This record gives sequence, structure tokens and C-alpha cells, in this order.
Amino acid sequence: MSQPRPQDGGTGTAADSGQTWDLRLYVTGQSPNCVRAIENLRLTCEEHMPGRYRIEVVDLLENPRLAADDQILAVPTVVRRLPSPIRKIVGDLSDTERLLVGLQVRPPARTAS
Repeated sequence: MSQPRPQDGGTGTAADSGQTWDLRLYVTGQSPNCVRAIENLRLTCEEHMPGRYRIEVVDLLENPRLAADDQILAVPTVVRRLPSPIRKIVGDLSDTERLLVGLQVRPPARTAS
């Protein structure tokens, strides 16, 4: 017997709350990893948070001092500034599940015990 699904499809995550997500993506120029990270982040946000996100892309070749603000040690790195708390993920963001869990858009998958 199947259980009824919630009408809003809610998972209890911040993505369900209707909040606007403020994301800052640190990159270095047009390197392949950075270009992939920009595209992967935009696609994931549009699919899972349509119209409720803002992405600021910071090129550290043009503004290296901005790396100190968020203590960036590697690029590409995405920083979720809002909703709180701040979260960081490093890499080209090609693993969508890892990105969603890391940004707390989706809870981690439960493993069978």
C-alpha cells in the first residue's frame, strides 16, 4: 500500500521554504573546471530552485582580495551565503547529488543498515 505524498512535495529542507538562495561562485578565469562549475551550478539551481536563487561569479584573477572574505583556498568554490548557515563546496559541481546535499537543498540519502 502506498502512502500519500505531501501536496507541496516538501522534504523539510530550506529549498522548500521559498527562501532566496544567495550563492557566490569563486573561479579563476575561463579554466575548464571553472566553466563547468558555472554551468553545473546554474543548471542545478534552475532545476531545483527556479527563480529563487542569485549567483554571483567572482573571478579571482580580477579580484584576488575577495578570496579572503570567504577564506577561499581552492577554486572553483561555491559559497552559500543565504539561507544561513554558510556552506562551501569545492570542485566543478558535476556531482549534482553532492551539490544538493552540500548546499542543504536535499537531505543526505539514507543508507540501509
